[in-house]
Order: sequence, then C-alpha cells, then structure tokens
Amino acid sequence: MATINVYERYYEADLMANGVQRNGALVFLISDSEGGMIRYEAAVTFFPHKSADDYAISYDAYYNEVLYESKGRRSPKREKMLLSTLEQHINALAEKAGGRIFWDRPLREEKLG
Repeated sequence: MATINVYERYYEADLMANGVQRNGALVFLISDSEGGMIRYEAAVTFFPHKSADDYAISYDAYYNEVLYESKGRRSPKREKMLLSTLEQHINALAEKAGGRIFWDRPLREEKLG
C-alpha cells in the first residue's frame, strides 16, 4: 500500500482530550492506494504544543473521515477538489471532538505530496 500525505500543515488549535489540553493540530489529506484502489481521507490529530518548538504528536486525539474511495489511481483534479473542501471536513471532525482549528494561525509551512 502506498500512503501519501497529499497535504499536511500544523495549526494552532483548542481541544481538551483525555484530560490534556491540546493547543496544536496537524491537518492531513491522505491518499492510500493498493491493488488498483484509491482512498482519500481527511484527518486531524491534536497535540499539546506547550511551547513554540513542541511538536510532539499524540495519537490519542486523532480523528479521520474517508472522503473518497473507488477503483483508480491518484488524480490531481480530484485532489484539487478535495483540498478545496478539506477545511470544512476538518472543522466537522474538530467540532465532533469538541475542538477548534485556528486556520488563520498556521504554525509551519504547508507540505504538499
């Protein structure tokens, strides 16, 4: 299986999970392909971010949603469409968890894969 982070970026965030305050979030658009199948999912993991250089990811506050799954392969056109709706999907995941992403406060540059 080939797993590629099509998009990832760190943001300031707010979430209390498992008794720990989370002030950062890592947002992803992930592509998985295997055996002629392709799957894209939106994912976010919240982490403590106690200082400017604290990027220790904790996976006990990880939330994801499959956005697309079908026969085929990666498609730049599909990825562009999914990226255009990523923020709303991540917001829905964060809201269900009781958290919030501050999209106007990125912590690092975005990475595109």
